[in-house]
Amino acid sequence: MSDLHAADPLIDDRIRGFPPGHAALPLAAIGRQGWKPFDGKMALPLISLEQEAFAGNVAAMMAYVKSHGVEIAPHAKTPMSTALSAALIAAGAWGTTVADIRQAAVLLKAGQRRLILANEIGGPAAARRLAALLANYPDAELHIFVDSVPLALTLRDAWQSRNDLPPLGLMVELGAGRAGARSIEAATEILDVILTAESPAFRLSGVAAYEGAAATADAEETLARIDGLMALTAEFLPQVRARVGKDRPLLLTAGGSVFFDRVVAGLSAAVAADPDCRLVLRSGAIFFHDHGIYERGLAGLDARDGFRVGADVRSAAQAFKPALRVWAEVLSLPEPGLAICGMGLRDVAIDQGLPRPLALYRNGGRLAGFTEAGVLRLNDQHAFVALPAGADVAIGDVVEFGISHPCTCLDRHAILYGLAPDHSVTTAYLTSFG
Repeated sequence: MSDLHAADPLIDDRIRGFPPGHAALPLAAIGRQGWKPFDGKMALPLISLEQEAFAGNVAAMMAYVKSHGVEIAPHAKTPMSTALSAALIAAGAWGTTVADIRQAAVLLKAGQRRLILANEIGGPAAARRLAALLANYPDAELHIFVDSVPLALTLRDAWQSRNDLPPLGLMVELGAGRAGARSIEAATEILDVILTAESPAFRLSGVAAYEGAAATADAEETLARIDGLMALTAEFLPQVRARVGKDRPLLLTAGGSVFFDRVVAGLSAAVAADPDCRLVLRSGAIFFHDHGIYERGLAGLDARDGFRVGADVRSAAQAFKPALRVWAEVLSLPEPGLAICGMGLRDVAIDQGLPRPLALYRNGGRLAGFTEAGVLRLNDQHAFVALPAGADVAIGDVVEFGISHPCTCLDRHAILYGLAPDHSVTTAYLTSFG
């Protein structure tokens, strides 16, 4: 296995999915082998991407943002695949969102230059690390969240100490449930520090928020908290505009993959009143969807008629399809009603729900649907699967599982295998989770 950061690295059987004993192949050649996750050749477990579903999800979300006159910078933390981020930019994304300095480095090294770092980064050492990175990319356009006076001062000091850095855009973050200033007064203090320290390479570029952290177990309370955060953000924008003048371009950004409709509803009027302000969503997991947390999230979106494209209210649950699967082999049938599959906590996430059995395969072909089975629990290498009475399951069968929460599942895998409608592998995407 060669350097995974090479343009077309050699991949071998140290990587999940790659057939044991097979000669190493360039990454680009994997999609020409005709492999299938259930053909007996590929090493299991592995994770796959239904390419047709992914393309449909991209088309649906891009149609949504276009119809509302907003932009999107999809969050790269979900797949951490530079190829998939590039595909989203090619499909019309304004830029890309990252969560930390390392993720920014991955995207910058891949040639992507317009980034939102949608997080606070830490203290003086972190600011110096960010400066050291950006010194290598004079053409970078990076906008970073700032929710405290100490962070604003730390970034100021780092940028004032060097003359080899590209412009840094600072976005005052308002928040609820996670980071972010909790009041207009707190946000104004941050704004004052930034404006006092401005230079050609250090400038206020907008206002930011993240609504997903405001969610609670109560749906009504969740919407009230999110709408309150959007109202606070919309109130702060004209105050920022008054301070910077009418001609400066500003960004207003919020929006994850579940409540982006509330972001558009809450911020569109403020943006419409400010012709030099651009609203940028940051949804990322929506392009992959799932059989769990986002399935439930889109059901909630439909319940509030949130997926509006033009004059039409559409069903988000029908527009978006789960694109990710994990494939595992039946290892043992130790007692009636129980199968042990070769997939565990090292392969799939359970923070937002257990994986879901979808179909059963035998001898290289689909045997039956498997939705009546259910995962009971996982340990590090095994899934304990409850079988329905009379289930025809044999050792060596392959189970196709749906997952919940792509963001904490994909980071376990170095390669995401892209599948055609017949489930043959047609491409392979490197991930860069570090």
